Amino acid sequence: MRKITIAAALAALLMPLTSRAQGLKEVEGSFLEPLQQRDSILIADQLRYGFTLDDVAEGTEFRMQDYSKVFGDTLAVVRNWKIDTLKTVRKGRKGPARYNLRGDLVIAPFEAGTYHLPRIAVQRISPDGVVDTLLFEEREMEVRTMPVDTTTYVPHDIKGQMRYPLTFKEILPYLLGVLLLAGLVALAVVLVRRRRTALADEHKDPPYIVALRKLEGFRGDKYWAPDKQKAFYSGITDTLREYIAATFGIDACEMTTAEIFDALKGDERLTDELYGSTKELFELADFVKFAKHIAGDAENAAALPQSVRFVTSTYQSALEEETPQGQDDKTKEGE
Repeated sequence: MRKITIAAALAALLMPLTSRAQGLKEVEGSFLEPLQQRDSILIADQLRYGFTLDDVAEGTEFRMQDYSKVFGDTLAVVRNWKIDTLKTVRKGRKGPARYNLRGDLVIAPFEAGTYHLPRIAVQRISPDGVVDTLLFEEREMEVRTMPVDTTTYVPHDIKGQMRYPLTFKEILPYLLGVLLLAGLVALAVVLVRRRRTALADEHKDPPYIVALRKLEGFRGDKYWAPDKQKAFYSGITDTLREYIAATFGIDACEMTTAEIFDALKGDERLTDELYGSTKELFELADFVKFAKHIAGDAENAAALPQSVRFVTSTYQSALEEETPQGQDDKTKEGE
C-alpha cells in the first residue's frame, strides 16, 4: 500500500507561528477520529483531526496554520479550524474562569494508502501577552478502498422497486374520485330510464292524444313574431305529419307536402273542405319555412285551430274502426 507523508511540510508550517514565539512546547492531546463510525477508513470518509487542551485561562488567544494549502488533492480540508469549549472550570466562587478546549478541522482522503499527518502547531497568546507554540504529536491513518474478491463474488438478481404501504390519506382522493364517477353514472342511468319511460308512456297514448298535447304547446300569440314563425309552422306541421303517419299509414314524415296530399286524396275520412284547408296550411308553412314569407296575424290565428280541427275530425273514424275489433276480442274471450 502506498505511503503518503505530509509531515515534510512541518518546518514551513512552524516558521510563521514560531517567528514571534518565546518557546516550543511538545504536548500530548492530538486526536484523529472518523465521522462515520466503522472499523476502517475508506476513500472520501471525513475525519476530525485536532487537539484538546485543558486549563486554559480566560482571554487566551490561539492561532493555527491553514492546512488546506499543504494537504493538496489527496487529502482535502473539508472544514477549517474550529475551537469549542468542552468544560468551564472555576477556582473558587469568584476566581477567574478556565476552560477545557478542543480544536479540530475536518479532512477527507481521496487516495488509498498510509497517511503520516503533520504535527499540529498551535500558537498560544496568554492574557498577559506571553506567546508560546504548542506542538501536538503526529497521527497516522490507513485509508482503504472497498475490496471485491472476484474469486468468491456471486452476482445477485436486481431487486425490484421497494413498495411502501399506502396510507388512507393517499388513497382518499382516489376514493372520492371513484365515488363521484359512480354518482355521475348512476345519475345518467336514472335520467336515461326516465326519458325512456316518458317516451314509452307517450307512445302508449293514442296518436290523436299525442298530437293534441303537442299542439297545445303552440297556443298563444308568442310564436307570431316574424323571427319565431318558422319554428311555429314547423312545429305544428311536424306534429300533423306524425299524426298522419300514425293514423293514415303513410310515411308523411319523409314526404313533401304535395306527396302527402296526393296520398290523402280520396280518403273517405277527409271532407273536401278539411282536405283543402289543411293543404293550404301546409303550403303556407312551406312558404314561411323555405321562402321567408311573413304570415299575417289572421293566418297565424287560423293555423293552430285548423291543425286541431284536422286531428279532432279524423280521430273519430279511427275510434269507430277500433270499436268493432274490441267487440270481436270480447266475443272471443267469452267463447
